[in-house]
Amino acid sequence: MKVRASLLLRVAFGAVLAIVAGAGAGAQTPGQDESNVVDQPGYQPTPEEEQLSGAFEKQEVFFRTSEAPGTVVIDTRSRFLYLVQPDNRALRYGIGVGRDGFQWSGLQKISRKQEWPDWRPPPEMIERQPYLPRFMAGGPGNPLGARAMYLGATVYRIHGTNQPQTIGTAVSSGCFRLVNEDVIDLYGRVAVGTKVIIKQAVAL
Repeated sequence: MKVRASLLLRVAFGAVLAIVAGAGAGAQTPGQDESNVVDQPGYQPTPEEEQLSGAFEKQEVFFRTSEAPGTVVIDTRSRFLYLVQPDNRALRYGIGVGRDGFQWSGLQKISRKQEWPDWRPPPEMIERQPYLPRFMAGGPGNPLGARAMYLGATVYRIHGTNQPQTIGTAVSSGCFRLVNEDVIDLYGRVAVGTKVIIKQAVAL
């Protein structure tokens, strides 16, 4: 009986570990093949396509941090952007991040803000997708979306997108994208000079 009980205990423990591992994997693995996503300049998503749900929908969450309210914290691994609020709270936005080889971390400040920014694809993007235009004026079909916040002297931005289905994935050349409704909301809450912390993982 002792042997059987020990065996049952090991099986049950293994099942718990499998469930935990599966839940973690589901949180980390996007639901599509990221390498197959390409930019679609000129495409205008429908209002229904731009409505996020679940974890990537904008929401207020518990967020323990020593950073001052108004600081932006980007968690690249989990695909979230946090705008720190008082009393250990934050506004959390779902984001798209850089693909493998284009993810980065560091400390920056918002150096410039732009409504309906023009788009000039970086050389790395043109190399992957040579059919892309070299310039596109700002507007509803622009891949940078409705707003852009430029990060220091880098080529990277927090910006909107005309591909809302890419939120939660790693497909960009290093920028951070939000759906247009969210990027307009964030744009109105932050100023030039806002501190931006880019991390690979955030401990809550």
